[in-house]
Amino acid sequence: MNSNESQFSHIKPGDTAFVSGGLRDFFLYRDLGIAEATGGKVIAHLVRANQAPEAGTGWHIHGADFHIVYMLKGWAKFMYEDKETLVEAGDCVHQRPGIRHFLFDYSPDMEYLEVVGPADFTSVGVEGPCAVPAPAKW
Repeated sequence: MNSNESQFSHIKPGDTAFVSGGLRDFFLYRDLGIAEATGGKVIAHLVRANQAPEAGTGWHIHGADFHIVYMLKGWAKFMYEDKETLVEAGDCVHQRPGIRHFLFDYSPDMEYLEVVGPADFTSVGVEGPCAVPAPAKW
């Protein structure tokens, strides 16, 4: 990437708000300005729990070349293929391209940083390899 393709970006906490309308209606999203700064090569946003887990995300894959989740607060439980994975504050997960996964439970204070490339990545429902545990009640 050269300076013609990318811009300097500095977003302070008050510059952008948590809003609905993202990929999942039970989460809130706060844009960190990276998609605009990189010309769509990468997106970075904060994701926060907004409603208790009920059905979760369903089994899906993302059309992305790069995808990490860094848990800032709380915890979330994912199925990655047939393996249950507890992701807690301080944990970082690299979701390799094409990995089938399902976020099925999370704490009320869950908040994570998600960085994905490209910024306009897709999410496609797929058949799951196994049953998924039920979420706990809040």
